[in-house]
Amino acid sequence: ESRAANASNKEINIQWYIPSLAKPSNDTETKVLLLYAYNTKPVKISNIKIFSSMSIFSGHLWIPLARVISLREKLSNLKQQVEMLMQSSKTLSSASEPTRFLAESETLKIIPSKKPQMNVAKVHLDEKTEEMAKSCLSEVKALLSVVPALSLPLTEIPFDVTLQSIASLEDMFDPASGCIITEES
Repeated sequence: ESRAANASNKEINIQWYIPSLAKPSNDTETKVLLLYAYNTKPVKISNIKIFSSMSIFSGHLWIPLARVISLREKLSNLKQQVEMLMQSSKTLSSASEPTRFLAESETLKIIPSKKPQMNVAKVHLDEKTEEMAKSCLSEVKALLSVVPALSLPLTEIPFDVTLQSIASLEDMFDPASGCIITEES
């Protein structure tokens, strides 16, 4: 039971393994091993010796390290672009609101949150950022395809672009760490 798993929602777990000596045969470039597991329904595993489920999937994929690093840089740039778009939209919306100053008797209360929350508001992309996103997601699709040459570029973004969704995507392709992404994210 100490090694039991529990996933109350749909989750995907990504881990990277950078082998020091182990390499797939006939390869000259450095590759990393992407390990993944996901569930399509809530799962509670209490005994790993007798467990079998049709809602849990796992696997691995050898990926060139240089492509992972390049993709992560592109995703980082996309995240910065999304942050700038969000900042400019906040500036525009706050500029239209009247400014209100605190009276001397009023005090500003700052209540620290227990956990920093990533912004989940949908971001309206400009043309340049939308093309960046499609390019990044097309590269993700090609990187994870069994036959990358047959992977067609995306013509539309398959999910709502939020700061959280782009940050999660960036975390997924960080070979220095892994991540768990839940259904809400």
